[in-house]
Amino acid sequence: MSSTGDNEQDDSSRHSGGARTLALTVCSAAIGGTFQYGYNISIINAPTSYIQVFINDTYMKRWGTGLETPQVTLVWTLIVSAFSLGGLLGALLAGPLSVHCGRKNSLLLNNCFLFAGAVFVLICRTAESFEMLVCARFLVGINSGVSMNVQPMYFGESAPKHLRGAVAFSSAVFTAFGIFLGQVVGLTGLLGSEPLWPYLLASNALPGLIQLLTLPWFPESPRYLLIDRGDKEACIKALERLRGGEVPVLEMDELLQEQQQQKSAALNSGSAASTQTPWSLFKSPDLRCQLKTVMAASSAMMLCGNDSIYFYASYIFLAAGIPQEKVQYVTIGTGASEFTASILSNLLIERVGRRYLLIGGYCLMSCWSVVFTIALILQSNGVAGMAYLSMACVFAYILSFGLGPAGVTGILPAEIFDQAARPAAYMVAGSFMWISLFLVGMLFPFIVNSLGNYCFLPFLVVCLVSAGFLGFTLPETKGKTLAEITAEFDRKNGVKRERQDEQVDEPMRDHYELGKASSVTSLTKDPDQDPDQKNAD
Repeated sequence: MSSTGDNEQDDSSRHSGGARTLALTVCSAAIGGTFQYGYNISIINAPTSYIQVFINDTYMKRWGTGLETPQVTLVWTLIVSAFSLGGLLGALLAGPLSVHCGRKNSLLLNNCFLFAGAVFVLICRTAESFEMLVCARFLVGINSGVSMNVQPMYFGESAPKHLRGAVAFSSAVFTAFGIFLGQVVGLTGLLGSEPLWPYLLASNALPGLIQLLTLPWFPESPRYLLIDRGDKEACIKALERLRGGEVPVLEMDELLQEQQQQKSAALNSGSAASTQTPWSLFKSPDLRCQLKTVMAASSAMMLCGNDSIYFYASYIFLAAGIPQEKVQYVTIGTGASEFTASILSNLLIERVGRRYLLIGGYCLMSCWSVVFTIALILQSNGVAGMAYLSMACVFAYILSFGLGPAGVTGILPAEIFDQAARPAAYMVAGSFMWISLFLVGMLFPFIVNSLGNYCFLPFLVVCLVSAGFLGFTLPETKGKTLAEITAEFDRKNGVKRERQDEQVDEPMRDHYELGKASSVTSLTKDPDQDPDQKNAD
């Protein structure tokens, strides 16, 4: 009895050790990853007026004359939009980086863009150059574009199947946390004052430094090590650390089968490697439905208008009747709302599923768009209390976004594409996401000016169309293997395949055959010396 108790205690400690390693890996990768995206979206809001004064003063010192207000606004819009353009380039870089350098090393190298941007911000006043702010935001955008694509890929490939959604969804949790913390740091009592705004914009270097010091201690994606690099031993060691000293038999067998399938695909295509390009995804009829789903979800995530609230939060709340001195505190509430919703969704995703959270989120956002529009119309007609109803609608809109679209969208490419197509799928998804963000960032001020109280109606259309389209195209992926998910899409694509069992290398299959081994440690053990192994046999 004591021996059995000791074994159970050892198993428990191993599992807790694996869970701890996985959790720390997630924190280390995300603090310099998607956290940076949220943080850099929000910190640009607080110093808006100071930067606009800096632009005008710099131009006056250089040319002896000041800029007109529309010209200052144009330069400011360029600074804000440079972030989106950099994100687009980062999304295109993410695929090749993740293939050639690996998921973990890509995140580490990505900090170079961040540190270069921080240097530009810190010296822009000394150099009297607002152009450096444009360059800095462009470089920070590249950093965010890479991390937004590589990090969910890294998480999805490192987590066990039953935690895959929750771990991948943590990217959205850290994005929301970055937004919230950026709003707090941007308060005028902290770094949001006129003398300190360069330090506010450069403070994003600190999370990057934390990642550089911590992430090298954690393992690379086991799936990348085995399938892309062909390094079985490194894959085994990574899985040992992430699973608490045990390599699950079925998980390893699934990896080995996928590796064999990738080799077969490479031989059939006549190439040395089977990694696909974005162009090959567009040409493949078998992946058409998956690609349309990812493109629609990524575009909708930005076109739904949620990030416009963060770029132009002050304008929205002032238009809703919130006093100027209270706007910065109300803005913090928006970040807190999405952070709270993302944590709740992280807890629900493995219970409710991806499909219901995504579609339900867009349906709720559609409802709040209607209520918000009605509240703005009544407010303009002098109905009392409508300003606070408008503010509540903004909070509810952000909560609905955080419950589903914010996190589920980033998970989809990792779950519905195989190892060869996944980097290219993230390149396509990231490109559509950043192009959409750029368009909304540029057009939203004009939408507000032209539509006034009806400014959220275009977002209502986007949410309704997205909910309907994804409802028809996206199957539930919760708890399913890639083969099962692919079969679901094959039915939607009208593809009929003859499923053949791929043969895994026999020596390796023997090691991981169900009933013969339960962990890597058994590879070096005599089965006669292991009572548990005898029972399994």
